[in-house]
Amino acid sequence: MSRIKAIAPLGQQIWLDNLSRHLLESGELARWIEEDAIAGVTSNPAIFFNAIKNDAHYQSALASLRQSAADASPEQRFEALVLPDVRRACQLLRPVYEASQGQAGFVSFEVSPTLAHDAAATLAAARRLWAEIGEANAMIKIPATPAGMQAISGAIADGINVNVTLIFSPAQLACVQAAYRAGIEQRFAAGLPVDRIASVASVFISRLDSLLDPQLPAELQGKTALAFAANEYARWQQQPALPGGARPQSLLWASTSSKNPAYRDVLYVEQLIGAGTVNTVPDATLAAFRDHGEAALTLPQQAAVAPAQLAALQECGIDLERVGAELLAAGLKQFDEAFAKLLELVR
Repeated sequence: MSRIKAIAPLGQQIWLDNLSRHLLESGELARWIEEDAIAGVTSNPAIFFNAIKNDAHYQSALASLRQSAADASPEQRFEALVLPDVRRACQLLRPVYEASQGQAGFVSFEVSPTLAHDAAATLAAARRLWAEIGEANAMIKIPATPAGMQAISGAIADGINVNVTLIFSPAQLACVQAAYRAGIEQRFAAGLPVDRIASVASVFISRLDSLLDPQLPAELQGKTALAFAANEYARWQQQPALPGGARPQSLLWASTSSKNPAYRDVLYVEQLIGAGTVNTVPDATLAAFRDHGEAALTLPQQAAVAPAQLAALQECGIDLERVGAELLAAGLKQFDEAFAKLLELVR
């Protein structure tokens, strides 16, 4: 069995953190779904910038768009270029979605990062993209900003699947979970079905260690992100039931490539395997795990030691909420810059 596929029986889904026309046209994504049990796909502006810049499949399509849609805005041209690929990926994963009764097989597409502080515009964009993609296993990515929380509740109440991105701290995650619950309760109170709505809360992992390791003694380095994630996993397992048979919002581990070359390159995959969770993995980390990763149920053991590790962080003067706010600001800036470069590329 594939080393990656061996994770599935442990209850965790592995999603690919990449999408391009090459992956679709070459059959590579289809092979990974079949051979490695890849159960979903995520994307973001940086991913599409690299794909459009480097994937030859997009060049002729972009040239045609510049002629046929000369009056379109760069954002409209970008969406016209990539939304067909999002739909194709959804269709490719539709058997996974159906076989899992709507619990796997999702493809995420992000609202414009420029809307991150505008709740009404974010919700309007989520509604428009959901309708334009037109696939039941699509997910609309919304950032976990204060404005995003309002949009998340509204989108869930509308029956839109949501991937909440850029989560970096316990309080931020708690707000995301509350926003999801509020949307479910609002929809249920309106007499609408809630049992097929799906959402993931994307907790960013490696960036936390990259920022904090230089401030910590050697014995605590490389452990903060794992402790944070495992502690939240333990809390997640104790959450109260939702009304109407609604499913809990799943925890998704994002940014799981090892940024520190001193760490094992599959550290944030191997050490965060737990039932009911998702890990979205970039190509290089996926290849590394395919070669030498070890599948084992590790999150319960991480959760057992997480409180002591988090207490040690506090003794070092580390405030995860302050750090989380710093990382959120940096993440929003990074996505803004990637989106601006992307729009310039398709102009």
